[in-house]
Amino acid sequence: MTARRTHRNAPQGESLERQNESINFVLITLVSGELEVETGTLKPDSELKVKRELKANCSLEQGAAVFVSVCLLLFSLAVGAQGQTGATSSTGTVSVEPELMNSLGEESNPFLGSASEEQVLPGSIPLTILDAINRGLKYNLGLYLSDQGTVAARGARLRALSALLPNLTAQVGESVQQINLAAYGFPVPEGGKAVIGPFGVFDARAALTQSLVDFSAINDTRASSQNVAAAQFSYQNARDLVVLVVGGSYLQAITGAARVESVEAQLRTSQTAFQQATDLKNAGMVAGIDVLRAQVEMQSQQHRLVVARNDFEKQKLALARAIGLPEGQQFTLSDKVPFAPAPAITLEYALKRAYERRADYKQLQAQVRAAEFSMKAAKSERLPTLGFTADYGTIGATPGNSHGTFTTAASLRIPIFQGGRVRGEVLQAESQLARARAQLNDTRGRIEHDVRTALLDVNAAAQQIELAESSRRLAQEQLQQSQDRFSAGIAGNLEVVQAQEAVAGAEENFISSLFNHNIAKLRLARALGVAEEATKNYLGGK
Repeated sequence: MTARRTHRNAPQGESLERQNESINFVLITLVSGELEVETGTLKPDSELKVKRELKANCSLEQGAAVFVSVCLLLFSLAVGAQGQTGATSSTGTVSVEPELMNSLGEESNPFLGSASEEQVLPGSIPLTILDAINRGLKYNLGLYLSDQGTVAARGARLRALSALLPNLTAQVGESVQQINLAAYGFPVPEGGKAVIGPFGVFDARAALTQSLVDFSAINDTRASSQNVAAAQFSYQNARDLVVLVVGGSYLQAITGAARVESVEAQLRTSQTAFQQATDLKNAGMVAGIDVLRAQVEMQSQQHRLVVARNDFEKQKLALARAIGLPEGQQFTLSDKVPFAPAPAITLEYALKRAYERRADYKQLQAQVRAAEFSMKAAKSERLPTLGFTADYGTIGATPGNSHGTFTTAASLRIPIFQGGRVRGEVLQAESQLARARAQLNDTRGRIEHDVRTALLDVNAAAQQIELAESSRRLAQEQLQQSQDRFSAGIAGNLEVVQAQEAVAGAEENFISSLFNHNIAKLRLARALGVAEEATKNYLGGK
């Protein structure tokens, strides 16, 4: 499978300047279990200059990191982010956008980080998958940021509500004044003084303002209430996503541990075969090539063990980051999460459950309602508003020489011409409503796609496990028979080495199939919107 960024040839008549432009490319190739990533520049003279190249073993547990990051990207799309997808050609070549590649990195994914200030505990602590999920729901950075978004939405609602509630203020003041009556047009009698004062004025007063009828403010408040509901659903969706991320990271780590155990067992088998070949050579029963072949196989298993242990430690570090364990904290994975069949569920029931429970779907429904109220608020700017004001206080030359006074007033404000401001706000609100409805319709279709895909993956993974179990047994029988034939001198150890590789492949297939099945069940719980409460049932016991 090859994924690359493709560029069409410049058509005839295009300027030479465009034809002389350099072409940047990204090439991803999967060959014999190795993932090769190349980036570089293609010059007009067709000279290929590769800037850097990355090769790494591509196993399924490493692909889990991509799976988790893609789920995060889907979550960001659900709350309004815009993404780009590449077009697939008939030759199987697809476009790989740099923005998508960057979005899979840890720095841009708060759900892969945490906000914890715990100290390192002495020794090693046991960690079950439920313990990890609970810690993730407590310390995960993405969930914390989502919670702060809910707080911000509540603050915006209180601010909108204040326009409908009474506003009461009080003030106390004292001043000394000197006034020129002639400046205000008062006639001054002959011989009189135009300037009076200085004199003191003391005023202590409370004022009340109240909006009686303001349809725009009413609809703004309703819109902000729906935004609060949307933020709460977003928070619930973030909790489900934390379960998905932490659960996937834990499954990835225990898969790495299983792979280490499998390679260690294969290394012991290859060491035994090497020792057996050495003994037979010393006895003059086999040729030296059999010893070399066994030694190569043994060192190959040693190499695999180094890689598997390194991957396992890095997977544990990633899990610790997501759940808020302090750096340097030692822990052991207590759960093995063996094979457990997924609960039987029909497509119709799954879709009905998903539409009722998916928090991202409810979030978009609330956003549509908020956009509808925002449009009503914009249109209501054309309507009159009615308000009431009143004040009461004491005023006089001094506090001891003052008298109570009050004022009450009702005002009717009728908009006549506002310079097109209302029309502009209405257009903005209509556009926002259209986008929200489009996202809601897309999410409804995406939910059905998620459910169907998850059910297919669960069923396929269960079948893969059955086949992998059978392959393990057959490979072990093949190895045993080849070892017996070699010991009897009937065949060389080439059959033994081939059987060892078959056992290694069968073990890898079984580990990968089990990981696939558990991840598929986790994705099914996420697709149904019940990831947090159904994780234990879907992943089974220890």
